[in-house]
Amino acid sequence: MSLSAAPFTPFTAVLAPFESAVSSVLAAAHTALTSLGLAPGSGLAWVAAVVVLVAVVRAVTLPLVVHQIRSGRALARARPHLSALAQRYRGRTDVDSMRAYRAEMLAVRREHGAGGLGCLPLLLQIPVMFALYRVLLAVSHHESVGAMTPDLVRLADAARLGGVSLGDTVTAALAGGRPGTLAAMAALVVAAAALTYVTQRFFVLPGLNLADAPESMAAVQRMLPAVSALGIVVGAGAVPAGILVYWVATNAWSLAQQAGINRWAPTPGSPAEAVRARRLGTA
Repeated sequence: MSLSAAPFTPFTAVLAPFESAVSSVLAAAHTALTSLGLAPGSGLAWVAAVVVLVAVVRAVTLPLVVHQIRSGRALARARPHLSALAQRYRGRTDVDSMRAYRAEMLAVRREHGAGGLGCLPLLLQIPVMFALYRVLLAVSHHESVGAMTPDLVRLADAARLGGVSLGDTVTAALAGGRPGTLAAMAALVVAAAALTYVTQRFFVLPGLNLADAPESMAAVQRMLPAVSALGIVVGAGAVPAGILVYWVATNAWSLAQQAGINRWAPTPGSPAEAVRARRLGTA
């Protein structure tokens, strides 16, 4: 593996509980998968363990996703009232007016049950990915971490799938002149970016009600699919293959999840709701 050492910082101390949790899930998943017949030292066993990690993280955050759906529906109901409120306070920039506007806006959101935790499921995945990076870093240095014992570290460090280890990076493959490894990792990058774009463009966007949203907000939402996909391509050069596997798996989960939301619980006023109404014959 080819990750560089990272110095200890207070941030790593904050990540310690996440590292412990990630290493525990990886170790438990590897044990379960090998009991089902996968070779302990195979790359497939460790890739599958990362996929299990994704499933665990997404299952844990599922209640927050349900809250996000309900909050989104509530915000869609509140948006006309919020737009009217913004129109009423337009041009009033004095402190008293701004304070009153904020108080009334919060009152409208509370009245309709529109909470502010919509991004929390995504934000909670960030420390998990950093923790996974730290675990892969420890493995590359042959160091045990949490539930990843020396024997598991040795197996993970030696494991290869398609010539790629979980700690390989695109930049290292380029520098080392390993075209096979580079091609396999490029496939992971393309898959992660494509899944992100398709999810955002064809499932998230149709699930939004932007009718009463400011044009600037609507423009940002329309740009987000391409920006998100480009961000993955740009960032992929420095992250290990294990993170790329995580991205592919979690983006595939997001696509399936958003498709289900659009089909059975679309946001009121969204294009997805119109599609559902036509399908049910209630349009």
